[in-house]
Amino acid sequence: MSFELISLENIQDFAQSYGYWAIFLGILLENLGIPLPGETVTLVGGFLAGSDELNYWLVLGDAVTGAVIGGNCGYWIGRVGGWPFLLQVGKIFRISEARLLSIKDQFSENAAKAVFFGRFFALLRIFASPLAGIAEMPFGKFLVYNLAGATAWAGVMVTLAFFAGRIVSLEQLVAWVSQFAILALLILVVVIVVPIWWESRQVKHQTGD
Repeated sequence: MSFELISLENIQDFAQSYGYWAIFLGILLENLGIPLPGETVTLVGGFLAGSDELNYWLVLGDAVTGAVIGGNCGYWIGRVGGWPFLLQVGKIFRISEARLLSIKDQFSENAAKAVFFGRFFALLRIFASPLAGIAEMPFGKFLVYNLAGATAWAGVMVTLAFFAGRIVSLEQLVAWVSQFAILALLILVVVIVVPIWWESRQVKHQTGD
């Protein structure tokens, strides 16, 4: 997800003007929950490194550092004020506290996987860290999976853009990655929603509702 006003050309111009700071801040702000195109920022950084405008290792370090710091901040935002906020949202959408507690417990069981693999999904990259805080995942454990996930994600994105950017245009590369991200998100939604729907249907059938 990103603001439509932020075009690929704007991101590239900004990265060329401000270099490593642009990459670091773009990824940091996305991980704080601001819907900036962090994935595109990372790809642009890797692309510029591939064209010798930036240094590969510094771009990678920027991406990892921004993701880790942003994720840590997101965790504490969720840990400190996330649950009361979620309860208020639940009231608006008529979701009971008991149901929210059930969802919280389910997420807590899979929090480590969500923090690590969530890096590769647009929406989860924004919300996984605050949700881990809400679920009260131990911070030490979160720190390990947050660092591992950030390193794996940044490594894949920067390296992909570094090498593939020499073969295809930046526009084509970003388009392919965005299409893959959308497909992956749809698959994730199906994997999560269908079992929950089926379980709910089975419960209703057993109770005769």
